[in-house]
Amino acid sequence: MSTSKNYAGIPDKFAQLETAKVILIPVPYEGTTTWGKGTVNGPKAFLEASENMERYDIETDTEVYEQGIYLADAIAGHTSPEAMVNEVHKVTKDYIKRNKFVTLVGGEHSISIGTIRAFNECFDDLTVLHIDAHADLRDSYAGSKYNHACAVHEASQTTNLVQVGIRSMDAIEKTLIDADKTFFAHEMVADEYWMDKVIEAMTDNVFITFDLDALDPSIMPSTGTPEPGGLLWYETLEFLKQVFEEKNVVGFDLVELCPNPSAKSSDFVAAKLYYKMLSYKFMGQDADEEYDNTYDVDYKSNNSLKFNDDEE
Repeated sequence: MSTSKNYAGIPDKFAQLETAKVILIPVPYEGTTTWGKGTVNGPKAFLEASENMERYDIETDTEVYEQGIYLADAIAGHTSPEAMVNEVHKVTKDYIKRNKFVTLVGGEHSISIGTIRAFNECFDDLTVLHIDAHADLRDSYAGSKYNHACAVHEASQTTNLVQVGIRSMDAIEKTLIDADKTFFAHEMVADEYWMDKVIEAMTDNVFITFDLDALDPSIMPSTGTPEPGGLLWYETLEFLKQVFEEKNVVGFDLVELCPNPSAKSSDFVAAKLYYKMLSYKFMGQDADEEYDNTYDVDYKSNNSLKFNDDEE
């Protein structure tokens, strides 16, 4: 896919790598998709929708693109899931170490294996906030540990994994799930305090992996595996805003847009959701204020450098 244009058509002065606070990495990959095909076209559809989006956010009274958003080269062309995951891991970690707020848009959910691995190597005591219809906890599926059905298995072993919106899983995943940190959709609908409970389950540093099928098909029909009973728009925004206000969100990815050429609404929902998340992250920050992830040298057993994010 071509990524020669600036994200959302923003002026060149806000799209330079050297000065941008935000990195956007497209990953048009669907090598392990098992049902609805088309997530390989998700990043392109997302970028096209973003170009037709108003860049002033009414709720936050901000134009977050002025913080600077650099559209990185797409990670594409890998024939094996493992090669894709390794490349995503490498590229993501490189940009984190350049003192950037790193975001990714997929593609299928398997891209998050590499993304989460990079963030976990760079931030202490990481919570992975997994917003999804599916548990994605299998150790392997269809002969691969890098399948989209395994997207957060590694995270369940290496991070503080908190799952929200789950309403579909295999029986084997019941043995893998942490019931104290899993918020099922059918229970959330009857619990007015679910947002506060999710926040309480998190550590300070949070990475968000957002599978768009977490949203109800009434507002997000264009996913590979839509499930009824999902989150709606304003409750999603209310929850995300609370997370960004109360926790240090260090990055996020947005996955599983499966665009339908004859129905563009889902593309636009994905574009708006991404922009709202950035607006919440940088709300109250001046565009001239430097984004700074200062760090202490602290080696894990695998000798990967960790960063401590001291941003206010």
